[in-house]
Amino acid sequence: MANLILLNKPFQVLSQFTDDGDRTTLKHFISDRGFYPAGRLDYDSEGLLILTDDGQTQHQLANPAFKLEKTYWVQVEGELDQSALDKLIKGVELKDGLTKPARARIIDEPDVWDRNPPIRERKNKPTSWLELKIKEGKNRQVRRMTAAVGFPTLRLIRHAIGKWTVDDLTPGESKRETVHLKHAPRPRSNIAARNDPNSSRNSTRHTEKSTLTKRAGNKNKSRVKK
Repeated sequence: MANLILLNKPFQVLSQFTDDGDRTTLKHFISDRGFYPAGRLDYDSEGLLILTDDGQTQHQLANPAFKLEKTYWVQVEGELDQSALDKLIKGVELKDGLTKPARARIIDEPDVWDRNPPIRERKNKPTSWLELKIKEGKNRQVRRMTAAVGFPTLRLIRHAIGKWTVDDLTPGESKRETVHLKHAPRPRSNIAARNDPNSSRNSTRHTEKSTLTKRAGNKNKSRVKK
């Protein structure tokens, strides 16, 4: 059993409770003790941020290995076309590697709150909206993906994480839920796999070692007979 806080994080708010400077943090909106963000949302992004008081639930919600889908509404500069969508769907080559296949579609401007301050729009330069669903968590991934296909991000809203959304939450507003997630086992590290005697890799090593030992024993027997 875990307790969740669903927060509609406003623009220019850090996804943490402290800051060395004077930027706005989560402490301005969350007073409950013992809750920590499950993942992060960039300072210049808005929308759903989930906090929990349970460590395993935090890990499961934040770790891309558990493949929890995240839905973003993205306002970009320019008129999106099918070519750009196809690239986003298939995967975009970034400096840290190719993104995994995503779901993407052009949407009408969503009925959401006004951003404060508003985006800077260029005269005679249209904008369009995109819904993007991904299961990864690369640093500033959505912004880098849209830029890579020629459409810089102007505004980024995380609408949903799995089944949870920011519907009915105004910026800075939050609500509480109690959930019981079926905790999946943590993804095994390479070190754990190497130490597991039942792994296929270690089974092969054991077989090779047994073969070498048997050969050495046969050689010794041969020498004794001579």
